[in-house]
Amino acid sequence: METTRGIDTPRQAWGLLLALIAAMTAWRLSIAAVLPVTQDEAYYFDWARSLAWGYFDHPPGVALLGIGTWLAPASALAARAGTLIAGALTLLVLARFFRNCGLTATRDLALALVLVFATVPGFAGGVITTPDTLLGLAWALALHESERALAGERRRWITAGAAVGLGLLGKYTMVLIGPVLLLAIIFSDPRALRTRWPYVGGLVALLVFAPNILWNQHNEWLTMRFQFGHGFSTEVGALPVGAPGAIAHVGPQSTGERLGSLSGYLGTQLAFWGLIAIPLLLAPLINRARRNKPSQEMAGTLVRHATPLLWAATLFPLGFFALVATGSEVEPNWPAVYLISAAPLAALLLRNLRPWVIAAALGNLLLLSLYAVHAATAALPLGDSQNRVLRETHGFRELAETVGRLEEPVYADRYQTTAMLRFYAPGLDTTTQWPGLTRPSEYLRGQIAPRLNPESVDSPFWLVSGFGAPPAIADFRSGTHRRLFDCAGQPLSEAAEAPCLRPLHTWNLYRYHPEG
Repeated sequence: METTRGIDTPRQAWGLLLALIAAMTAWRLSIAAVLPVTQDEAYYFDWARSLAWGYFDHPPGVALLGIGTWLAPASALAARAGTLIAGALTLLVLARFFRNCGLTATRDLALALVLVFATVPGFAGGVITTPDTLLGLAWALALHESERALAGERRRWITAGAAVGLGLLGKYTMVLIGPVLLLAIIFSDPRALRTRWPYVGGLVALLVFAPNILWNQHNEWLTMRFQFGHGFSTEVGALPVGAPGAIAHVGPQSTGERLGSLSGYLGTQLAFWGLIAIPLLLAPLINRARRNKPSQEMAGTLVRHATPLLWAATLFPLGFFALVATGSEVEPNWPAVYLISAAPLAALLLRNLRPWVIAAALGNLLLLSLYAVHAATAALPLGDSQNRVLRETHGFRELAETVGRLEEPVYADRYQTTAMLRFYAPGLDTTTQWPGLTRPSEYLRGQIAPRLNPESVDSPFWLVSGFGAPPAIADFRSGTHRRLFDCAGQPLSEAAEAPCLRPLHTWNLYRYHPEG
């Protein structure tokens, strides 16, 4: 009971926490309604129209999140419904998990939830549909069930295993929780390794994940080869449909490049905290000046069996990808699950700086809200380097409307353009990616869109391309050329020259016809 803090009963405490989660979800809902769909989202939403146990780029979880697109095609809000639900469930699971870990004081628990919510991944994971959305929910569930197992309910390793399997169906990064849970068992409940429950849990995880394994086996291990090559900068062969262009990523080679890559990686992870990074970095100095001892406060607040779990789930993903960063490229979002377990640790470190943290979190939300509005309206005078999301979203609806008026078949050179055309103009059901021009994708398999065999095309068609010159296509000759310019805050225009200094997009429509 917390009578000194104005909380009389656990029911009242949970009422306040639920109100906080409802407010966070309402904010996400408003942003999801304003923010136009991004290119990768449109790609995943296209998968949702043809559900399967696997796809070229990822396992099937992200497609399930997008089934809202069945209800209202071309609606970003409807398509993101699954993501909004998953984000709310994640917060609910984390509220229980953090409380079980020892954050019984409502103010500490609320602060930990704010820290999860107000970071950049917390924003993106609850609004923008990506494989990380389901990964975050499954990671939270696995930690919750593992904590209960470590507390003495060893049969909960079965449900923890089910959560791990679910996470693997969302994103293969979930495999990193294996070492995390092993470390937690070794330091908190080593006798559990003499029982059958952790091993039964591992078997359950494998069984839940098995459909995707079988799918990969029947499809030449397509997704796993792609993700392994993408993650460790190795070459990934082309699709078995004849699409050329093996994908290769070249990582840093010299010692200086390796250190630079590692520094960039660590800097990006710190930047994910946004303005919250300021009190986070200052907290050790301020606590020392005030003679506070956060380590003792943590030891006195966190339950003993949960402490190794929180530290392992925080440090292992960070350390693993730091090691990877010294040899290859690491995308910033890959280790972001560490933020889930870092939040309660940071909340205890920052409990004496709570007003600062709340102000920083509100600042983050304000900046992110303005950025989302800018992506929809191009209202802010941002430089070209700050306009990534605007480039991801702007002009594609008008492009789809323009393309939809063409009488002949339309194809695109990039999978992202293909996805946006198909999202905003669902009637373009024959539109797909022309093989061999850019990196291969799910479109070349013929599952989510008709499989295109260039040798069977014997009539004129249009190609939407970002290339300034018509790509060479065997047995076809380019004739008509239309150039479309997409400028920030302006309607799509067709002209010989750009009506603005730096167009967000320059799309070329090339009309091809058979030679002879």
